[in-house]
Amino acid sequence: MATYKLADFDAVLAIARRGSFRAAALDVGMSTSALSSAVSKLEEQLGVRLFNRTTRSVSLTAAGQRFVDQVSPALKDIHGAIDTVRSQQETPTGILRINTFATAGREILAPLVLEYLRRFPGVQIDLVTEGNLVDIVAEGFDFGVRSQNLVPSDMIAIPLGPARRYAVVGTPGYFEGREPPQVPSDLLAHACIRTRLPNGALFRWQFEAEGQPVHVDVEGPITLDEASLARIAVLDGVGIGFFMEADVREDIEAGRLVRVLDAWTPPLTPLCLYYPSRRNPPAAFKVFLDLARELARSSRAS
Repeated sequence: MATYKLADFDAVLAIARRGSFRAAALDVGMSTSALSSAVSKLEEQLGVRLFNRTTRSVSLTAAGQRFVDQVSPALKDIHGAIDTVRSQQETPTGILRINTFATAGREILAPLVLEYLRRFPGVQIDLVTEGNLVDIVAEGFDFGVRSQNLVPSDMIAIPLGPARRYAVVGTPGYFEGREPPQVPSDLLAHACIRTRLPNGALFRWQFEAEGQPVHVDVEGPITLDEASLARIAVLDGVGIGFFMEADVREDIEAGRLVRVLDAWTPPLTPLCLYYPSRRNPPAAFKVFLDLARELARSSRAS
C-alpha cells in the first residue's frame, strides 16, 4: 500500500494556489526541483496526472482539481489539529511566515523579529518583503505588517509603534550653492531621485498643507525601485530623496543628510501587525503576539 506524506499534499495545494512551481517551492520551503520530484512521485502513486505542465505555465488537470477540492478541507482540519497540539507546547517550535514591505521589514527586524529569535531559538521565521498587498491567508502567511490604513477590515491588528513620517533629504554637499526647497513646488528646480512602484508607476512625492494633500511629480537623473538604493544615490550627492523617516534617521542625526520641507510631512498612520482569527494558535504564534504587544507598549511609553 502506498504511503502518502502530508507535505506532498501541502505542496499540491501550494502549486494550485500559486500557479507556479517556483513560487510554491518558496511557500513550502523546498527547492523547485525537490518540489517537482515530490509531486511527480505523488502522481505516480495516485496513477493520475494532477497538473498540466508547460515551459510557461502550470494548471490543474480535471482530476487535479477534484483532488484539490476534496483534499483542501481535510488538510485544513489536520493542520487545525496540529495547531491545537502545538498550542499546548511549553517550548515554542515551528515556522512563522510574515509578509510585509521592505521599509517595514527594516523597521521591525531588530526590535521584533531578531528579538523573538533570541528568546525562542526553536522557531524559524520566514520574512517575505514585497511591494504589493497580498491576501496573507490565501498565500499561507501567519502575519502581515502594513500601514494601519492598508490592513484588511477582517483582520486583527496590533499597532507596532508611533505614527511614522516621510523625510525629504539631501547631503550638505548637494545643498552647497543651491537654495534648499521651501515649498514642495521648489523641488522642480532640483535633481531628485525618482521611485518606481511595484505596479510600474512612478511615485508622486506626497506632502500636506493645512490638511490638504499636495503631490509633486519630481524630475531627476535616476529612477530606482528600492529605498536602500535611493539612499545610496542621495548619500553620493546625486540629488534629493524622499524616504520613510526610519530609513534615514541615523543619517540625519549624524549630519550625513540634511532634512528639508519638514513642515510639509505630517505624521502618517503607524505600522500594524495583523493576522486572522485562529481558534487554537500554536505556541510560537501566541508568544510572537505577546512580543508584538510588548513592543507596542514600550513604543507608547517612550
